[in-house]
Amino acid sequence: MARHFIMTADGGSRGNPGPAGYGAVVHEGNVIVAELYDYIGIATNNVSEYSGLIAGLKAIHEIDPNATIDVRMDSKLVVEQMSGRWQIKHADMRTLAKEAREAHEPTFVTYTWIPREENAHADRLANKALDDRNGSVPQPKNLLLERLRMAEVPTMIYFVRHGETVLTPDRKFSGSAGPNPELTVTGKDQAQRVAVEAIKLGAELLIASPLRRTAETAALISLSTGMEIIFDEAWYECDFGLWDGMSIDEVKTAYPKEYQKWVSSTSFAPLGGESYEALGWRVDEAIDKLVAKYPGRKIVVVTHNGVIKQAIRLALGAHTDSIFHMDVAPCSITSLSIWPSDGLRALRSANEQGHLR
Repeated sequence: MARHFIMTADGGSRGNPGPAGYGAVVHEGNVIVAELYDYIGIATNNVSEYSGLIAGLKAIHEIDPNATIDVRMDSKLVVEQMSGRWQIKHADMRTLAKEAREAHEPTFVTYTWIPREENAHADRLANKALDDRNGSVPQPKNLLLERLRMAEVPTMIYFVRHGETVLTPDRKFSGSAGPNPELTVTGKDQAQRVAVEAIKLGAELLIASPLRRTAETAALISLSTGMEIIFDEAWYECDFGLWDGMSIDEVKTAYPKEYQKWVSSTSFAPLGGESYEALGWRVDEAIDKLVAKYPGRKIVVVTHNGVIKQAIRLALGAHTDSIFHMDVAPCSITSLSIWPSDGLRALRSANEQGHLR
């Protein structure tokens, strides 16, 4: 009788691309039968994640070529591509997916997305691979990939924060499940100005968070550019739970201990809300999905303060608490270039406001 294994896998790079490693954990029932990790040189997050998957599949195949496998990963991109629900449009990703399919009989393997916190063991192994590389010199960048990137048209994402609402001047918490305020007169003026600027960007697609303030901002951009709005909840603001609509002073008074935890750790979530770390994972996956679906296109994404700060952080490969040191003004523009072949993200501009003056 064929054996059944559960495998978790992860990978990461410090720089995207940068020094990279993977980790994989293989379970049979409640028993860990293998812990795998390795440093792979200079690579992107996507390559690292695929490397962890391939290493785990190969290890299980050596144990039992007829085994059934439940792969669980927090990479939405890998899970959706390997499940066949997302197209794999780029040569490097197709090569990795082919290697994964060849590592073990594909019909014996199922793929499930899990939250990042449920993949902590594999994540620790991936970081161990990076920490334990004993000062080895990172491998040089793949020159073929560099040439490919030079010839490739990157996906351009122009992140536009919505205009001012009644909550903005007092910097009150305004998340995805709170009062859902509309734009003020000032906010509408800001949105009209960014709508004029959007014409100059030459964007081909307009995507927006469905909340009222982003929908109203996107409507004016749609009117000026002629682009139809594609609403996507993936670009919702962070959910601040019970704090939504409250000022910082009000939160400090009502929830002093919780507020201190919130400013001390991006893993802390307000009651009924979402942590900044969870928001970061959501934004990371949303960016990957957008690039996979619209490679080489110019896209305006009308979204929120927290989302845009996470996009900046992810592009820079910065620590999660770096978002506390950023500011994104209403109707400012932040732009990213992303090369679809390897997922490289480059920050082009942040918090541009010249069009508002």
